[in-house]
Amino acid sequence: MENTATIEILDVTVIEPRLKHPTIFDRFDNLQGGEGFIIHNDHDPKPVYYQLLGERGNIFKWEYLEQGPEVWEVLITKLNLEAGDTVGDLVAKDFRKAQVFKKYGIDFCCGGKKSIKQVCEEKGLDPNKVEQELNALPDANTTNETDYASWELSFLADYIVNVHHKYVREAIPALYEYTSKIARVHGKNHPELFDIARHFANVASELESHMPKEERVLFPFIKQLDEAKKSNIKLDKPAFGSIQHPINMMEMEHEVAGNDMEAIRELSGNYTLPADACATYTVAFKKLQEFEDDLHRHIHLENNILFPKAVELEKEIVK
Repeated sequence: MENTATIEILDVTVIEPRLKHPTIFDRFDNLQGGEGFIIHNDHDPKPVYYQLLGERGNIFKWEYLEQGPEVWEVLITKLNLEAGDTVGDLVAKDFRKAQVFKKYGIDFCCGGKKSIKQVCEEKGLDPNKVEQELNALPDANTTNETDYASWELSFLADYIVNVHHKYVREAIPALYEYTSKIARVHGKNHPELFDIARHFANVASELESHMPKEERVLFPFIKQLDEAKKSNIKLDKPAFGSIQHPINMMEMEHEVAGNDMEAIRELSGNYTLPADACATYTVAFKKLQEFEDDLHRHIHLENNILFPKAVELEKEIVK
């Protein structure tokens, strides 16, 4: 944690309620990269976190200094986004790099808008070592890895629905049953299973409400943009203003689901089975790991490829 003695404190308890969030946003928008300020409040300001993430994107660090019950203080720091490839950019160009990032616990999908230097600083890793492993991968042209970045946006959107959304919908019922059952049977000796079941229920609920929004609103507009480009026509601005607005919301929801899956991985010790694990316990952990792997690729395709390309296409197509 950095020295907070000289960082400005914004006491929101003395601000009129309707002006609290606008004041926080104004203060954040005036920060330079690497600068921050502290929110002082009498309750958890978590709603600000979600609003900031939804409207500004994943460009800040949120760090609790005090967590109640009477005083809550949070240090908000604007990330110093450097020029060059982010972690998400690198994986978008070559998905094999995801394996290196996963080895070091580096989030390349929900947190993919950071540089290698930034994520290594946050995790106490040696960036040179990480970059050496990335550079040691064989030439991408010699592998059979799919080049998703070259696909048409309409095809990529359909692929995400038909492969990843389909997988999620099919996997959730069984994982609900498995996680609930092992918590019920083994929870006495392994109480962390109750938390694992709770986190998975959160993930399932989030995704079950999230995917229809993509399928009914965001993806159809992306496909509309794609068709307009092929037909060389311009489109009127959509009802939601800019495509960046629903994209920010989708990325925020991705982060919520990703945080719950990360908690499951930590609680399970990277899906390590105890000596008394039964067959259901074994299958549950195997399926949870499979679900996490699929979710990482799923979110990567959206956050790092589909969404950035759609934002650029909108600039070209919308009047």
